[in-house]
Amino acid sequence: MAGFERFEDIKAWQKAYDVTMQIYRCTSNGHFSRDFGLRDQIRRASVSIMANIAEGHGRRTNSEFANFLNLARGSATEVQSHLHVAAGLRYVSNDEFKVLYDSLTEISKMTLALAKYLREERTP
Repeated sequence: MAGFERFEDIKAWQKAYDVTMQIYRCTSNGHFSRDFGLRDQIRRASVSIMANIAEGHGRRTNSEFANFLNLARGSATEVQSHLHVAAGLRYVSNDEFKVLYDSLTEISKMTLALAKYLREERTP
């Protein structure tokens, strides 16, 4: 399906993994680590990006894969929203916010482009 032997070969998954590791690191320190609600929600949403890309890859059709990529994109946007709260509370620096936010925007674009490709490609 779409030329990916393993979900780990998908660039959007790789980038989502990197963002998730960054999210876990920045939520493990200071006040952020003690804000259990926001900390857990942003972690779950970031893991959801990776999980939806992987689950979509494991589905039987390109159309199903594309649907899971849309879910991953939604989770990326959710993380961006949580980052605004974290920045407003000064849990993350402006630099951390920008790096993470921009990476999530890139993941969103990648998943959107791949979903579009999958919907246009003929399933054998």
